[in-house]
Amino acid sequence: MAEHSTSITINATPEEIWEVLADFAAISTWVPMIQHSCSLNGQTSGIGACRRVQIAQQALVETVTVWEPNAAVAYTIEGMPPIVGTATNTWTMQPQANGTLVKLTTEIPSAWNPIQRLAASKALERMSIAATFMTTGLRHEAARRKNEVRQ
Repeated sequence: MAEHSTSITINATPEEIWEVLADFAAISTWVPMIQHSCSLNGQTSGIGACRRVQIAQQALVETVTVWEPNAAVAYTIEGMPPIVGTATNTWTMQPQANGTLVKLTTEIPSAWNPIQRLAASKALERMSIAATFMTTGLRHEAARRKNEVRQ
């Protein structure tokens, strides 16, 4: 299994961060590299919620597999190149004295085939860059919503 994790401390409570992550179909509103996102099955939260995400010329389908309010959400990612297969993203939140530690872990199953392992490794490199955009976008969106409440 090829795996990469990105962590960020956000000056917000797990509940405030969850509010952003739990609006599953709206990821394009806070991740700049995503041009469009929408629900595919009408279910906008919980296990089984499914969204379509458009990034440049690539359309991905993401389906929730873990839904633990204020703690964790995970989803499979389909639409990767066939040699890579399906990936999984898992977001976790841990309260800290100065906010919440948010961790995004991406996993891609690796095969015994060296070409598939290389493809998984290259896909993981690209997804690690995306993870930086996603965690930064989450930080900005949590701050924006917090400021909106204050006003």
